[in-house]
Amino acid sequence: MSTAKSKLDATFVRELADILNDADLGEVEVEHEGLRIRVSKATSMAPAASVAVPMPAAIPAAAAPSATPAPTAPPADNAPPSDAISSPMVGTVYHAAEPGAKPFVSIGDKVRAGDTLMLIEAMKTFNPIDAPKAGTVKQILVEDGQPVEFGEPLIIIE
Repeated sequence: MSTAKSKLDATFVRELADILNDADLGEVEVEHEGLRIRVSKATSMAPAASVAVPMPAAIPAAAAPSATPAPTAPPADNAPPSDAISSPMVGTVYHAAEPGAKPFVSIGDKVRAGDTLMLIEAMKTFNPIDAPKAGTVKQILVEDGQPVEFGEPLIIIE
């Protein structure tokens, strides 16, 4: 690549970065004449302004393998329960609307179809996880603030 083209590309990248900041974007990508440039910036973990649910101040570290299991831990055989409600996305679970607030549900609570069970924060958006059926909360399989994967069991309602 020639030095003149290299300087042009560097100038173009700076211009894209300025657009990124001026327009408050997280990423911009341009492709022209076989040249593809993508500029992105790290975003903070603060929730979007239109979301009324704030993030907790700190997310607890994962428990060490030797730690004692929580009272709401999955069965000892580590097989996911077949009747568990699974996570529809990758994200972080929150049991309450904000730190220190009363959890949406607790073990033994009766819920109706459509009741909010917990929230999963993904990409700065808080997504409610609703009960697919009426019943009683038998087990909560995830801790508040715990990262979860797609398909991971969250809660059991019978």
